[in-house]
Amino acid sequence: MYANVFLLTTPQGRLLVDTGTVVHAPYFLRLLRSFRPDALLITHAHPDHSGNAFLAARAGLSVLAHPLEHPALVGQVHDLPYPAGRPGVGRLVSRAHPKVPAPALRAALPGQDVLGWEVVHLPGHTAGQIGLRRGGVLIAADAVMGSADGAHLPRAAYNHDHAQAVATLNTMAGMDLREIWPGHGSVLTAAQVQARAGRVDR
Repeated sequence: MYANVFLLTTPQGRLLVDTGTVVHAPYFLRLLRSFRPDALLITHAHPDHSGNAFLAARAGLSVLAHPLEHPALVGQVHDLPYPAGRPGVGRLVSRAHPKVPAPALRAALPGQDVLGWEVVHLPGHTAGQIGLRRGGVLIAADAVMGSADGAHLPRAAYNHDHAQAVATLNTMAGMDLREIWPGHGSVLTAAQVQARAGRVDR
């Protein structure tokens, strides 16, 4: 899938993080049947991360997300920032994805424990973007992206508040972490995130 999807197993249960786009619905349905998660957590409402959340809700799963993401998840707002500079196309892309029924949504708040993982607020890319932390690992959603040459921020045009996204990157750089698992790309080390946060050109 274009966006990373995480399958987390702890003594408390099985947690699925993000879903990919609706284009990947057949794969996601097979994943639901094979992994049998106890809950789904959506890091943010962009459809490359939440596009199949409606299928999880249809299967009876609770869909956890920060309350600031709920309006987009249920289809009350469609302010998708991509493709950059073309808000009309972004609205069409958003409307084309099936939405989560409001009764299936649950709030995931900073500091909350979700099946053994701590919810961490990572605003900037979206206002309500969250990640999960356990031990020295942070699932960082689109607060950072991984590539062959290290850590990167999403383009400013794709961030709800780019200055806040930079501040969140700096916050992550100061955390006691071993690995950072981004929403796109490969696993990053703490040193790679720190190096990106230390660059002047954002």
